[in-house]
Amino acid sequence: MQVSVETTQGLERRLTITVPADSVDSAVKSRLQQLAKTQRINGFRPGKVPVSVIKKRFGAAVRQEVAGDVMQQNFYQAIVQEKINPAGMPKFELVKDEDGQDLEFVAAFEIYPEVEVKGVEEIEIEKPVVEITDADLDNMMETLQKQHATWKEVRRKAKKDDRIVIDFTGTVDGEEFEGGKAEDFTLELGKDRMIPGFEEPLVGAKKGEDVTVEVTFPEDYHAEALKGKAAVFSVSVKKVEGQELPEVDEEFAKLFGVDEGGVEALKAEVRKNMERELSQTLKTTLKEDVISKLIEKNEFDVPEALIEQEVNALREQAKQRFSQQAGGAQNMPELPAELFKDNALRRVRIGLLLGEIIKQNELKADDDKVMALIETSASAYEDPQEVIDYYKGNEELMNQMRNVALEEQAIEWVLENAKTQDVTKAFDEVMNKQA
Repeated sequence: MQVSVETTQGLERRLTITVPADSVDSAVKSRLQQLAKTQRINGFRPGKVPVSVIKKRFGAAVRQEVAGDVMQQNFYQAIVQEKINPAGMPKFELVKDEDGQDLEFVAAFEIYPEVEVKGVEEIEIEKPVVEITDADLDNMMETLQKQHATWKEVRRKAKKDDRIVIDFTGTVDGEEFEGGKAEDFTLELGKDRMIPGFEEPLVGAKKGEDVTVEVTFPEDYHAEALKGKAAVFSVSVKKVEGQELPEVDEEFAKLFGVDEGGVEALKAEVRKNMERELSQTLKTTLKEDVISKLIEKNEFDVPEALIEQEVNALREQAKQRFSQQAGGAQNMPELPAELFKDNALRRVRIGLLLGEIIKQNELKADDDKVMALIETSASAYEDPQEVIDYYKGNEELMNQMRNVALEEQAIEWVLENAKTQDVTKAFDEVMNKQA
């Protein structure tokens, strides 16, 4: 086997491989002989068909099949011989394939880039330090109350967090437009679910009042005819409703599965959940900061083959999410690759950078960290031990957790070598930003 390597552009490579004629011809002959033993042809006894007859009838197909196998086998031998690390499958082009002559083919593919992690010591990272205060707990309890609030009509001006029932008619240049009219429409003020500027004039309105609302449709509005257009809405307020929050008592605690210990037990459980969510948010925020700055410091070419693989993975994830939400993905159109390409490129870069850190530092998944990750994940379930046992009994899930642990260890290595500074932040500041 003769091999020549050509760099065409960036990470693209072309191998021209020549395979001696005798090895190809002997493989063809052997396969024809095997075929002669099994083929049934009129005029010949089973297993007694001459190879010459088999060759005349099946020779071209057999040679094509052998050529495919030869290209595969010799390609893998060639990349081992030349110490090349391909990214993705090659494209084969058969250049010469004739009886009695050397077989020649070209394999075109991309290679993995040589990644050198640089600039880590120049990276500056802020590490948020957050304490959950009693006031934070009180706010969370109030949020839980609002989730179980009831609505009652009130005889006063509407304010933020109230709910109003309205009729409205919208016009553009004095003409009504499709979708701009509704009756008995319920609107919760302060949620910003309408066109920007629609809610503000309604704060302070009372039942029976008519309000004129002037807005401008956003340039990216979904209806083409309304993009950037000024509109006037005539709004009639038919009802104002205020929230009635439930009492925080033992009955309230039971709504959240706390059957013993009452309010104090509920607060303890809520604080525990807040601590778990805060810990996860801080870890995620810190990781994203590290990764973003690591990418900024390290520019390198990325194989299109890897980006395409990641695009397909992201597209499949989107299909699965749609299937879960809509009850099936069979009617979902094929999403264009461009929707996923930027995210796919970033994910491939991250994988290559973290992989190089793991390789250069000979990092191995820490068993204690793996178990800590599993226990954290399990703590959100009613029976954590059952979840832990399930992980332990599933090698695929365990390997997934080992990979997560390795990734975290790579992030920790960056933090150990970067410039870090603790910054005190409030719970709401961190959690609201994440939301």
